[in-house]
Amino acid sequence: MSLTLIFFLGLFFALVGVIPPGLLNMTAAKISLKEGHVRGIVFSIGVCIVVFAQTYLAAIFARYLSKNPEVIDILRSVALVIFILITIYFLFIAKASSKQQIKPKIKSKHSRFFQGMLMSAINVFPIPYQAYMTITLASVGWLNFEQTSIVSYVIGAGMGTFVMLYIYIFFFDKIKSKTFTSQKNMNYIIGGITGIISVITLINVIKDW
Repeated sequence: MSLTLIFFLGLFFALVGVIPPGLLNMTAAKISLKEGHVRGIVFSIGVCIVVFAQTYLAAIFARYLSKNPEVIDILRSVALVIFILITIYFLFIAKASSKQQIKPKIKSKHSRFFQGMLMSAINVFPIPYQAYMTITLASVGWLNFEQTSIVSYVIGAGMGTFVMLYIYIFFFDKIKSKTFTSQKNMNYIIGGITGIISVITLINVIKDW
């Protein structure tokens, strides 16, 4: 498989993963709106550096899973518990505390860079997402787990994340007018998605019993 194609696969799937309004892209947009595009971009660069590491770990993890399929059953049960907890949080807890959020007053570019790294590190969802995607791509022969292929995919994923953050930064005036980007509705959307995933995961766990 061409390394260029693998790069664009990583770019595409990372792009798709960051399209829904979330903590990282909305923060990048808000920073840009309040402090200028440069600081929004600096924040995004910090995010993407961590995404490189997360995607690489996900690919290595996927390579391990491909050799040890029995581990998948254990992880599926763990994922079920995690998704249920996340669903409960966003549907019943987050909406009650969303108005009490404190906006950090960080002014320097370096602070925004490290803030991006920190927030990206806290957001661990890219790891299971990219692990799933790399396993899927490998199963259809579009990706192998050689080092050069993994690196190409990782670079593409980092660039895809940056592209979507860049889009949010420069088109936030249009995006923010949509009602689905409000914090309350965003919590419902995230909770609904994780709830659906929880049900699907539960069905798969029951089938394997």
